[in-house]
Amino acid sequence: MELDNNVVLRPRFHKDVDLTFSEIIANATKIKEEVKEDYRVKISDHHIFLFIILAKRRYYSPHLHIQVIEKEDKTVHLKGLFGPDQTVWTFFMFLHFIVAGIFLVFGMFAISDGMLKTSVTKDLIISGLMVVIWFLLYFIAKQIRYNGRHQIMELMRLFLRIVEHEEGNKKAEVTS
Repeated sequence: MELDNNVVLRPRFHKDVDLTFSEIIANATKIKEEVKEDYRVKISDHHIFLFIILAKRRYYSPHLHIQVIEKEDKTVHLKGLFGPDQTVWTFFMFLHFIVAGIFLVFGMFAISDGMLKTSVTKDLIISGLMVVIWFLLYFIAKQIRYNGRHQIMELMRLFLRIVEHEEGNKKAEVTS
């Protein structure tokens, strides 16, 4: 799984396996007991969540959400999504909304000042600064993902242990 050469901040993958839903859940339950000292595995309905335990978690630590979809032929389609810690993600979304709001407000001020034939310099500088801050937030998020890449690989190996029962040679395909 190549993480460094794409724009996606929340990598995802899809995988078809020749296991049944109950086999996947049984494997996840078995793995849950085996790795409870390093990982937290949460199983809820058709979803499996893999987390790094709190003692080893950092601000950049990802989690893996796996959606288990049963197909008509009794095989399973798995959708995986790596995401940052929920608190970090919420904080970043909050910052994005604040930056977008300030950009829009000062953009409207610039239009109003332009119609009133007054100086729009301050409004355009602040709007431009918001664009710079937005790009800065993107690069910070990319750096956070880069810092957590080794933990992403750990979670991917744990996922592959869940589905490796008769599934040794197929690889998951990462998409955006």
